[in-house]
This record gives sequence, C-alpha cells and structure tokens, in this order.
Amino acid sequence: MGLFANNVSAADLRVATFNVSMDATNYAKKGEAIDKDALSKALASNHQQIRNIAEIIQRVRPDVILLNEFDYIDADKGINVFRKNYLQVSQNKQVAIDYPYYFIAPVNTGLATEFDLDNDGVKGHYKGDAHGFGFFEGHYAMAVLSRYPIDLNKARTLQTFKYKDMPNAQMPIDPKTGKDWYSAEEWQAIHLSSKSFWDLPIDVKGKTVHLLASHPTPPVFDGDEDRNGKRNHDEVRLIADYINNANYIYDDKGQKGGLKAKSRFVIVGDLNAAPEGGKARPNTTDQILKNPLVNTSFTPTSKGAKESYKEDYAKNYTAYWQARADYVLPSNYGIEINDGGVFWPQKNSELFRLIKDRNASSDHRMVWLDISLK
Repeated sequence: MGLFANNVSAADLRVATFNVSMDATNYAKKGEAIDKDALSKALASNHQQIRNIAEIIQRVRPDVILLNEFDYIDADKGINVFRKNYLQVSQNKQVAIDYPYYFIAPVNTGLATEFDLDNDGVKGHYKGDAHGFGFFEGHYAMAVLSRYPIDLNKARTLQTFKYKDMPNAQMPIDPKTGKDWYSAEEWQAIHLSSKSFWDLPIDVKGKTVHLLASHPTPPVFDGDEDRNGKRNHDEVRLIADYINNANYIYDDKGQKGGLKAKSRFVIVGDLNAAPEGGKARPNTTDQILKNPLVNTSFTPTSKGAKESYKEDYAKNYTAYWQARADYVLPSNYGIEINDGGVFWPQKNSELFRLIKDRNASSDHRMVWLDISLK
C-alpha cells in the first residue's frame, strides 16, 4: 500500500471516499448557535482545515471522490469554491487538481417533519424530529467530484424513498411501552435514508461504473430502542438490495428496481458500521461484505492506525474513534482491484500534521482503491 500518489501502481481509476467534516457544526465555537452559512463563510476565509483537506486530496489524487459531511448549499458558495479556490490551487507545494464534474443533491438531514420522531415530548421539526438528524435542511450532506463525466440524465437518487416501503424493515420498539416506536402516521411518512442514496453512472473512457454513494446514520445517540442502530442496518441493507436489483425499490423520479445484473459498481461512503472491534455490527456489515456481488478481497490499511492502536485489526481503521467505518467496495463483475490505502500518516511523518486532530482535517481518513475496469 502506497501513501503517495507516485508510489502506487498505475490503474484505470482511483476511487475514494472521505468524510471531510465540512459541515456547519465543525465551524461553530462552543456555545454558539449553528449557522447554516458556516461552510460558505469558512470557504470564503481560506480556512486552514479546508486547505488541509484539499492537500490530502491533492496528495492522493483520486479520479472520483465522495465527500461526506459537506453541507448542501448553493454550488457557487460551496462545492465550486472548494474546487476552484482550494483544489485548483496548490496546497503546500502540491500539484493542483481539477475536477470538471461534480454532483450535489438535496438530502434528508434537517428536512423538517411535523412529528416528534425522537419521542422527547416536543415536536422540534429539526434535529431529532427531521427526516435525518440535522440543525438545518442540507446539514451533513454529500458531494461527488469526478475527473470523468457523470451521466446526470441517468443519475438516480433515493432521498424520498419511504422507510415503510422496505419489506421487513426493522421497526424499533419502545422498551417502556413495548409498542412500536413510531406511530402509524409517522411510519407512513418518514424517509429511510438519513441523508440520501445515489447511483451515479460515470463514463470512464467508454466504460460505465456506477458510484453508489451514501452516509447511513450513526448507530448511536439513541436509547435501548436502538432506533438509529436499526436504521443504520436498513440503510446498509438498501445498498445490498439495490445491487441485488430488488423490485421494491423506487427512486425520486419513480423509476423502479435497483441495479441491473452485470453492472460495474463501486460502493462508497461513511457507512458508520464496523465488522470488528468494540463498535462492531457484523449483522449490518455482513450484508455487503459477504455479498457475492461485492469484491472484498482487498482491505485498505494504514501504518498510522496500526501504530496508534493495539488491536490486530487496527490497521483497517478509517476513523480515529477506532473503527472501520468508511468503505470503497467494487463489484466482482467487470472490476479488478490493484491497490488501495487509508491516508493515515505515522506520528514521525511530516504529514501527520494533516490528521493530528479533528481541527487539522477530520475525525475520518480518506480511503481509496485503485481499480481497473474490464
């Protein structure tokens, strides 16, 4: 596994996922209200954390990258500023990088409901009562950058897919009453994805690869009902069912079904579920890691994580809170894995400054794979 772009083997495509912590809460001082314009203000200020994020991207140089926790704001105040003023500008003597193509779309975080979904006795509209936890609509969103064309006409989003429409979805049970956590009216209304689920067909030199991007809710911040854990399971299940072309699925335009057989795909995202360790939820991760359509023969690793934590599997960690949470998983069909890694420099490296704490960049690390399309 090579840490630098010029140390890894040549490949047709380098695909990455990176939870960049470029959301409003990351720029709020303790005790301050969350400002929905915080990301645009940070981008306009030549912010050091954002410069570090850009430097990491310039060093690894993925061809396609999913950015999790990048607020959904106007492109000319958000993703285009990041592209032009950070990525297209050399950071710390790195070669600038251009992504001519990008994709952003609405998400469920902060999308208000009229319900008390967290059952705290208050209908708050936002945060725990929104379709996905967020302080404002578009909080904790996603963005994709690509050096290759994204077929926008065939792009699919599943933001509004309803939880009730997944067969055998895991309804949380209120341990105090023994009844369903959500009322019948709530269950009819709420969306499954805490952010969204995207299928983005990307044209790589005449070959199509489907980027399957998502960011399931963390399986914590709840109670004994485990409503977030169950939702996390079912959001990951949606990925598995999508690649299996389940007929119950529909997208935001009403198109039915999932991915057609013998399609090249790469699953990317902070899935907030680990297969091992103290935060393991194997029943969740097994849905994709043991799916015969998914190539799991290669696990990206880093020497930095292995150095930092004692567990044998620590080399697989992608977040400083000691879990493999971020994934780049290609299809068995039409794709070969050549190499990959996790950007986690060791403490004696000059690059450790880029990941030394949350303020330096993020609590997650970039994960990438080098793949060949057959």
